[in-house]
Amino acid sequence: MIKKVAALSIAASCLLAQNIQDIKDEIKETKEKIAKLDANLKELESYVPKDDFIFKIRGEAGYTLNSGNSDTEALNMDGKVSGNWDLHSFELSMLWQYGADHDIKNTSRFVGELLYDYKLSQRLSIDYLGGYKDDEFSGFDYQFYTGPGAKYITLETDFQDLTIDGNLLYAKDKIFGGYDRSYAAYRLQGVYNMQVLENLKFHQIFNYRSEFSDVENYFMYSKTAFTTELSPMFSAGIAYYIDYINKPALPGKTSTDKVFTFNLIADY
Repeated sequence: MIKKVAALSIAASCLLAQNIQDIKDEIKETKEKIAKLDANLKELESYVPKDDFIFKIRGEAGYTLNSGNSDTEALNMDGKVSGNWDLHSFELSMLWQYGADHDIKNTSRFVGELLYDYKLSQRLSIDYLGGYKDDEFSGFDYQFYTGPGAKYITLETDFQDLTIDGNLLYAKDKIFGGYDRSYAAYRLQGVYNMQVLENLKFHQIFNYRSEFSDVENYFMYSKTAFTTELSPMFSAGIAYYIDYINKPALPGKTSTDKVFTFNLIADY
């Protein structure tokens, strides 16, 4: 009798364990189905035109002033205006940097870019880029570039994303006291964002612009930044900029400019 009871208990335990495993398998399958449905929903929503126009403004400002044994000042302003409607979007970005040592200006740089984007799918879009750069101490009076391209979101999760884009460009460089030079070029760019901690974000942008016929004529730009939110509207951050010119316009000019700033950031 005891043996029969033990056998029945073992059988019941095995049956219960099997039922629990079946339930776990069903939960896993249901979660996978929900994830696929959610992905399909997002894909379908990306094709539906939106009536609302979404407008955003972001501004960063940093200022440093030293006096005493050294007398220097530096100002950094980095701004972005963007808008989205239907499958269209635009982004206007501007960077202005100024520096002086004993009232003698040693940095004066402005970079502006306007990018129009048309979404083909949730991840892929085509765009058109126009850019202008004016750097008083680079040897270039100005640099201008414009042309079509494409952008692809290679990674997109709840805490990080990576976007890769490329453009074919018409470029024009004007040398100080010299001549204008026009050429065909291209630009490759990567933008990475990561939510490192609950209140700490990491941002990295890197682009490479080069002439087709002269591979030695290329330019690189990098911005590395960390930001932390102070309020729904304001944040504080640090940023490190690198601006590299492989072939300086004039003899004696330095190829690399580096700027490190502490910024107050406002989002509207």
